[in-house]
Order: sequence, then structure tokens, then C-alpha cells
Amino acid sequence: MITYNEIYEASRAERYSEKLQKLPKNFISDVSSYLEEKKQTELGSEDAFSDIALKTKKQLENAITLFKELMLRRRKKILNLVLIAAETGISKQDFNNMFEIEKELFEEFMKCIDANSIKLNELLNNKTKKQETNKLVVFVENVSELVNVDGGKIGPYEKGQIANIPNEIANILIEGNKAELVNSE
Repeated sequence: MITYNEIYEASRAERYSEKLQKLPKNFISDVSSYLEEKKQTELGSEDAFSDIALKTKKQLENAITLFKELMLRRRKKILNLVLIAAETGISKQDFNNMFEIEKELFEEFMKCIDANSIKLNELLNNKTKKQETNKLVVFVENVSELVNVDGGKIGPYEKGQIANIPNEIANILIEGNKAELVNSE
């Protein structure tokens, strides 16, 4: 069974160390049991204002605060480890000192960082997914020569002719009932 002093010491050690501290595997479940026991003691106290009841209540509040602080510090260290691992490729540093739930968090963060790095590289290398710039249309009317958005001339087109033309022009022609989109099914 864990004590208040052990929770305090774990929190203090985590606060003053740069590395993720090694904690017993069952630390979280022990803290949960400790908190539950303190809650039961507090509820079972006949005199809510007795010294023992007040001390128990204060210890419970402090233990919750210490545990939350401990876990927050550990998460910050894990985030820092993720950033280091993303840059250096080393991802197992302090891995042995993590709880299973923290290892899962680490892995999820690594996946997000990796996906983001891929997107960033695509943007830097102009390899973004381009929208289709042309549409395949069939003309339902004869259409004279057109000027496209680049200032170049396209056409003329005859009724029934199929052409692959820029989206903007295709949309205008389709709206004007001069062409229809060719289904690519």
C-alpha cells in the first residue's frame, strides 16, 4: 500500500529531475487505492470537524494535487522526448520508465509528428495534392474559339466533340448548357 509521503516523494523527484523517473508498475493503481481509502475514511468519520477528519481531508486534497502535478510533469517530459525522437530518430529513450498508458501516448504523438512531417515536406517540395485542373466535356452546341484563364486561345469546338478543358471554362460552358460533363465511370 502506498502512503502520502511516497506520492509526495515521487512528485518531488519528478519535479527536480530532467529525466522521466522510474516508478513502480502498480503506482497508479496504488494511488487509486490510497485515494479511495482516504475518501472512505473521510466519509466514515462521525465528526467531520475532528482533527483526524480534517487531516484526512487535507491529505486527500493534497494527494490529488500532487498526483495531477506528477502526471502533468511526466506528460511534458514525454512531449519533449517525442520532439527529440522526431528529430534524431531515437525513440526509446526513457521508454522503460514509462507506464503502459504513457508508452501509448508516446507512440500516438510520434505518429502525429511523423504525419505532420510528411505534410510539411510535401508543402516544401510543392508536392501538394493538386486539384484536377481540367474536366472532360462533350459539346452539345458548336462553340467558337475561347480565351482561357492564361490568355491562350482554345477551340473552336463542334457539337458532339469531346475535349479536356480547364475547370473554370468547363464550368461556365456546363452552366450555359453548351457542354456536358463526361462521366468517367
